[in-house]
Amino acid sequence: MPKSNERKYRMTKEEYHRILPKLRDRLYTLQGEAYKRRIPVMIVFEGWSAAGKGGAIGTLAGRLDPRGLRVVAVHSPHENELSYPWMWRFWQKIPAYGQIVIFDTSWYRRVLIERVAKKVRKREWHGAFRDIGEFERQLAADGTVIIKFWLDISRKEQAKRFKHLQDDKLTAWQVGPDDLLQQQMHGKWKKAVDEMLAKTSFSAAPWRVIDAVDKQYVKAEVFRQIIAALEKRIGKPPRKRVAA
Repeated sequence: MPKSNERKYRMTKEEYHRILPKLRDRLYTLQGEAYKRRIPVMIVFEGWSAAGKGGAIGTLAGRLDPRGLRVVAVHSPHENELSYPWMWRFWQKIPAYGQIVIFDTSWYRRVLIERVAKKVRKREWHGAFRDIGEFERQLAADGTVIIKFWLDISRKEQAKRFKHLQDDKLTAWQVGPDDLLQQQMHGKWKKAVDEMLAKTSFSAAPWRVIDAVDKQYVKAEVFRQIIAALEKRIGKPPRKRVAA
């Protein structure tokens, strides 16, 4: 039985299957409006490993028109990318006018993974906060809608999910060294996360922290918040039937 203050972050299967089609169709309509009005949309997913970023992105992308959508999975920079300023590779992937781009992790690697693992010097991740702020503010000033999610789970919940993944040969590969580092260095990671959320939640690009214990709740909440952000920018276009 969940604690009373946790109930609002959970959703029954019946409720999920009842509301998700409506949310999907609403977002599909808003995507069309953003395309017609040439509004670029950038959706960033960050969070603890095993918090459900992949599942949320898959459900989100499954209803959007692929002609106006791009999903970017961010990994360590390739050797050729290291010869450029560190933000260069992200500038290459920003959304075109009228396009939605979803980032599966992002430039925030610099102040999280690379910081905690000491892959960059202290002055580099310190300077990254300034670079990130300039990057996001420039995009927002040019009209980009920036929606940033942090999916939050406890250390105990993460350990349970890691074990579940590792116990199955088909999913064990999903738990890598960087993921295990979060468990081993959770305190340092938590400090880095808290500092990141505090320093990079800008008025034009605020962080949206979602309790990610219940995966159905997470997916529905992602749709709700994207819809709210687009309606704030676009207004509320007439509701209409959309193609299946």
